[in-house]
Amino acid sequence: MELGFQARPAGGSYGSPLQEPDAAREDRSKSRMLQAPYLLDAHRRSVVLSSIQQVCVHRNWGLLATHIRGTHVHVVVCADEIPEHVMNTLKSYASRNLNTLDGPTLKRWARHGSTRYLWTTASISAAVDYVIREQGEPMAVFELPVTG
Repeated sequence: MELGFQARPAGGSYGSPLQEPDAAREDRSKSRMLQAPYLLDAHRRSVVLSSIQQVCVHRNWGLLATHIRGTHVHVVVCADEIPEHVMNTLKSYASRNLNTLDGPTLKRWARHGSTRYLWTTASISAAVDYVIREQGEPMAVFELPVTG
């Protein structure tokens, strides 16, 4: 798997070349952490996947794809809300369900996350492909079946 990062918002669009890993940036981030990174094992990934599916049904959002990794989550969802609200709602539902396993004191999520609007069928397809097929070994995955 290719390692690196895409700077946002300065040209880091999907498919753009990755910048090289930045050890100093990583060290600065680690020094600000108040606890060890929260890792999602297989059971916790399953809890997060179920939480995302539940909130999408409850809010009548169209879940197109999600891939729960060991340290982060990718989601492509069709909703009539701004992306930041969708992201925060998904985090809240997942946290509520993870609290039953770990208690409420753990910090699980970054302060924000990458959110974007997908305006075309091509951009949606590219995002789903990225989430499902470009994250390495599949973990907890959902992809809406395409019917024709």
